[in-house]
Amino acid sequence: MLLQPENEIKRHTWVKSLIYHLLPGVLIGAAYYLITPFIQAAGYPSVMALIITAIIVLIPVELGILFWQGKQRNGKLSLKGVVLYRQKLAWWQLALWTLVIFITSGLIMTVLNPVSAFIKGWFHWIPDHLQLGMGLSETFSRGKLIQTYALHFVFIVIIAPLIEELYFRGFLLPRMPEKLGWSGPILHSLLFALYHVWSPWMFLARTLALLPLIYIVRWKKNIILGIGAHWLINSIDFVMGLIFIMQIV
Repeated sequence: MLLQPENEIKRHTWVKSLIYHLLPGVLIGAAYYLITPFIQAAGYPSVMALIITAIIVLIPVELGILFWQGKQRNGKLSLKGVVLYRQKLAWWQLALWTLVIFITSGLIMTVLNPVSAFIKGWFHWIPDHLQLGMGLSETFSRGKLIQTYALHFVFIVIIAPLIEELYFRGFLLPRMPEKLGWSGPILHSLLFALYHVWSPWMFLARTLALLPLIYIVRWKKNIILGIGAHWLINSIDFVMGLIFIMQIV
């Protein structure tokens, strides 16, 4: 496959980079906070609001931007030249580096859990009922939890990470402002963490935990690594929820 050299990619300006990174998160967060009370009133945990938000905001907005870029570049709805990092790797390298990302990112996130819990106190002004919850420590019907986690698997474990990796690692990461140099991936990771406005207390843990993914994807120029690792990372909450549901009589 003929790849476009990274030094020939048109880089984004600071303003454009900030807008592309943060605007989708602002839209997702606004929708999440708006619909969460209605979702909870219907007897579902707040994560269902995030699932619906992914369907109606995250997927159409981020895919829409990618295809709009493709239309401008190629004259048709195409991701050619828009989503980069398509270097082929042997299957064992894909498996190895995906596992390395998953383990290192997971360890960093686990070690920083107490820090995230401490930072969460800074956001006491966010009402408890609007904070993202998986429904594992509250009373919800088994049927509602089964519905929630079935949709969670499809949209939060599989589809949303796929779209986010295409958008953030395939589109935005290679186009970070050129003057950033080696610090570009660090800023990219910070902006990706801040994009998650529905769980802002995790910004430090996310910034550090995503660095292995970002640097390895950039190094190997292979977006499949990011997609696979992101799937594994997002599957943790799903597995915990599945175990919890199976224990409900």
